[in-house]
Amino acid sequence: MKDSKKFTEAGTDIEKVKRQNAQSGLSYYEVKELIARTGGRGTAMYSDTDPEQIKKNIKGNE
Repeated sequence: MKDSKKFTEAGTDIEKVKRQNAQSGLSYYEVKELIARTGGRGTAMYSDTDPEQIKKNIKGNE
C-alpha cells in the first residue's frame, strides 16, 4: 500500500506544515503590504507592543 502523504528527506509532513502555515496569521509580506496600504494606521490590533512601556523605557535610557 502506497502512503499518500508527502514528506521531506528529514521526515517533515509537507501537508501538515502547509495547514499550520495557513492558520498562523499574516505572513511577513502580508504585513508589509498592509502597512504600505494603510500607512500603519489601524494596525495596532496586530501588535502586542505596549506604547506606554516603550516610552518609559526610552525615558529611562536618556
